[in-house]
Amino acid sequence: MDRIVKIAEIGTLKKTRNPVIIYSLTEESEAIANSCRDHGVNVVAFCDNEIRKSKNLYAGLEVIHTPELPKRFPEADFLIAHHALDDCGEQLIDMGYKNIYSPINILKEYNVNNHTHRTTQSYMKAKVDHSIKLHELYFDETKTYLRSIDIQITEKCSMNCESCCNLMQYYERAKNTDEEILRATEILSNNVDYIAEYRIIGGEPLMNKQWAQITNGLAERYRGSIIYIYTNGTICPKDEVLETLKGKNIHFYITDYDELSRNIEKLVQSLKKHKLAFYRKSAGNWVDCSQVKKQNRSVARLKQVFKECCAKRLYSLLNGKLYTCPFLANAANLKSIPDNKADYVDLFSDDKNLKNKIKRLVKMENFFPGCDFCSGRPHDPSAALEYSGKGLIKAGKQMPSMSSRIPFKSYN
Repeated sequence: MDRIVKIAEIGTLKKTRNPVIIYSLTEESEAIANSCRDHGVNVVAFCDNEIRKSKNLYAGLEVIHTPELPKRFPEADFLIAHHALDDCGEQLIDMGYKNIYSPINILKEYNVNNHTHRTTQSYMKAKVDHSIKLHELYFDETKTYLRSIDIQITEKCSMNCESCCNLMQYYERAKNTDEEILRATEILSNNVDYIAEYRIIGGEPLMNKQWAQITNGLAERYRGSIIYIYTNGTICPKDEVLETLKGKNIHFYITDYDELSRNIEKLVQSLKKHKLAFYRKSAGNWVDCSQVKKQNRSVARLKQVFKECCAKRLYSLLNGKLYTCPFLANAANLKSIPDNKADYVDLFSDDKNLKNKIKRLVKMENFFPGCDFCSGRPHDPSAALEYSGKGLIKAGKQMPSMSSRIPFKSYN
């Protein structure tokens, strides 16, 4: 099958008469822009589906809200910085564009050490290396690969957000979920060709007292992958714990919720002290998608909500089961949706067809049964054709007390 995204040749881009635009503000998009400048390719702008990202310059260039592209640039050549190349390519084709490229060769020619970045140097080096690997795998249709796997090690959280898209607000008796995590990741890794990132998440993962042991266990087993710890900046681990992470491919991803992230400065200073890589990002706004409710969509509407979903490749591992996204993982864990085996793969089953089942889940292009209980999670709610949430909302709005939970009935 011919790929809709082609590999960009630097010489071709230097000669094009069309504007060159980088699609998606991933961390490595900065490296793509720098490499283009180094090689004389004239990039005029970035574009992104999240309108809030178009308010400011990025790496010195304008950021265009993607739906506005045809008005601004009827003709353009695109470099896809995002890992979901086909999804990005299909959106651009629907808008009438033809020249859509992977920047793999541009990234291969990039020397991280010749530039400074918005992130730490080690973080950018890891992102560039794994972006190259993911783009190589994209062009090899025989491979089953995951850009990332979210490993949820706890239902507990140090914040109490009323609209958490991972549904933490519904857990009345939150607990850790660390039993046999390493065995589950071993089974998963043995049945796919490549996993670029293992992402330790919660809730707030640092609330699980075993978080460092789990993280170190993953780092020792999967030396070719990046390990990320996703934290909200409310907890700063002790020096002796952080010291155990040194010298490993472990990075902190800190979401900044302003005054709610009460220990973020202390955490940042501790990470610098121990020379641990991190990336700090403002929480901004959220897409409201935290309600669990049967939508009764038609097949056509289910296909549309899946097509527009920005989380359908956020593969999630929870209690030994692999899901395509954190909504399905936690909705099933909460028993707020029917137990449908089409929604997940049980890694602890004795199924001799496990590898093919994982492949079908990873390569799903239509929808899962559980998608009908989700409001939808589009990049841009205002432009989505199939979305029933409230749109963009303030991130991190807290409920009255830490004991507050939003009641719901288990699905019968």
